[in-house]
Amino acid sequence: MEALGWQAWITLAAIAAMVVALVREVARPDLIFLGTLGLLLLTGVLTPQEAFAGFSNPAVLTVAALFVVAAGLQRTEALAFVDRILFPRRPSTGRAVLRLMAPVSALSAFLNNTPIVAMLMPRVQQWAERHNLAPSKLLIPLSYAAIVGGMITLIGTSTNLVISGLMIQAGLPGLRMFDLTWVGLPVAVAVILFFALIGHRLLPDRRRDRGGFEEGLKECLFELRVTPDGHLEGKTVEEAGLRALGEAFLVHIRRSGRVIPAAPEQVLQGGDILTFVGSARMIERLLERDGLERALPSVEENATQTLPLFEAVVAPSSNLVGKTLREVQFREQYGGVVLGIQRQGQRIVGSLGRIPIEAGDLLLIEARNGFDRRWNARRDEFYLVAPRSPERPRPRPRHAPIALAIFAGMVLLAGLGWIPLVTAAFAAALGMVATRCLSGSEARQALDLQVLVVIAAALGIGQAVDRSGLAAALGHGLVTLTADLGPVAALAVLYLVTMVLTELFTNNAAAALMLPVALAVAGELGLEPRAFAITIAVAASASFLTPIGYQTNLMVMSAGGYRFSDYLKAGAPAAALVFVVGLTMISLIWL
Repeated sequence: MEALGWQAWITLAAIAAMVVALVREVARPDLIFLGTLGLLLLTGVLTPQEAFAGFSNPAVLTVAALFVVAAGLQRTEALAFVDRILFPRRPSTGRAVLRLMAPVSALSAFLNNTPIVAMLMPRVQQWAERHNLAPSKLLIPLSYAAIVGGMITLIGTSTNLVISGLMIQAGLPGLRMFDLTWVGLPVAVAVILFFALIGHRLLPDRRRDRGGFEEGLKECLFELRVTPDGHLEGKTVEEAGLRALGEAFLVHIRRSGRVIPAAPEQVLQGGDILTFVGSARMIERLLERDGLERALPSVEENATQTLPLFEAVVAPSSNLVGKTLREVQFREQYGGVVLGIQRQGQRIVGSLGRIPIEAGDLLLIEARNGFDRRWNARRDEFYLVAPRSPERPRPRPRHAPIALAIFAGMVLLAGLGWIPLVTAAFAAALGMVATRCLSGSEARQALDLQVLVVIAAALGIGQAVDRSGLAAALGHGLVTLTADLGPVAALAVLYLVTMVLTELFTNNAAAALMLPVALAVAGELGLEPRAFAITIAVAASASFLTPIGYQTNLMVMSAGGYRFSDYLKAGAPAAALVFVVGLTMISLIWL
């Protein structure tokens, strides 16, 4: 280290300060990275062109475009068919883990893993609770499947794109779409099989307690309508799958003012009103089925958002008591639509709009934001109004085929090398907006600016590590340390250091800091740079030991009721498996 120039020492000091700031969380990561980049710029280690080159790097633009593409797929529910693949009808923990992790890793190979986990997490929780399985047995595998899936292709995670961008910056060919597949696919298979056979036994069995209003909405009366000319018209109740629903059952059918028993052989007609009794959670699940729709129009029929739901307990002094919802014109007088009614101690029968309301009835109400504040301010109508679910974008399932076609076109064009990946991703993002799979404002909201700033700044800091001579010095030291052990030992040391840095702060930063060192080692040993670049890519994504190393790990922590030690217990074997399989494949193919 004596031969280091002043630029290298300043770079080393700046990176050390950045690591301390990230570990101690003194500010947001993007601000810390920008501060470090600014320091290197002000001290003359980097020129303005070098410092800000990351903001125009194709890797950053590709990541931004992929955020929009993923949002388009999520908005149109283009991946709803995955539910049938993910969840077995006869559940066991091992089978459920296998059926969950394999498709998730396949999806994560082509999509950003954060929206995948965000989209599937509530579905996994609901399915697990419905089949009396602990969600804690499935949510860490969900996160880990997304992580290993990201190792399979170039676009699987932003880390891979950062690595490719830095290679291009260094004058080397970037990674191709499926260069990582030779390593990522065996790694993903190994981790999935491990959790399906052994790993799920290392996870805790923690089941969520559902209390309060949630517990009180198990015997709710609600109504749905058979969509005219829809998928269920002409089918019997049994053929429509409306018999064994688990948490609800079909009570009767109303047709042209007549009440018809819900016999299994009863044929459904368009416009039939189906009356159910059961958990209020079943309303949303049933509405996800093709052929069923709301029995009543929304407060905002043309809204692009699904309005929030509220639970309200009717007070004895309320104008509702002794009257039906139709008589009081609930929608006009109260500014909401009642989707369900529960009465303590007895089961309600009849039509939702014609049942006289009693004091103490629990109403499930769809209304605009602020409904709870308005009615909690006066206690004469409701004892208490509590929010149940927030406002969210209304899905656009009719655009799902278009979104899938755009996504498939992007993967095909980039995978075959016909156009650069950044061009394919940018065109796909524009296609999502142009075909109205996503609005312009939703596309802007899909961009995670903090992630993009971290990547761009990390690329600039990576330039400083390279240009200052720090990478060459560290690389020479590593070669000297492992001289008697061979190139595999050098790869192993680089892998372990990168993995530790990933657990300490972020995967993109770890990749940007370590790749210049890895390329310096490859140059000094005269070996294929691609082997060292892929080693850094895999290690930077291999965050299994802590919840803070990877965003998806943090996302599932609260939902699964996990503790810090749960990640270490289940993640340590997974990390060791990825280390062994990954280095073995890299050695066999490139060394």
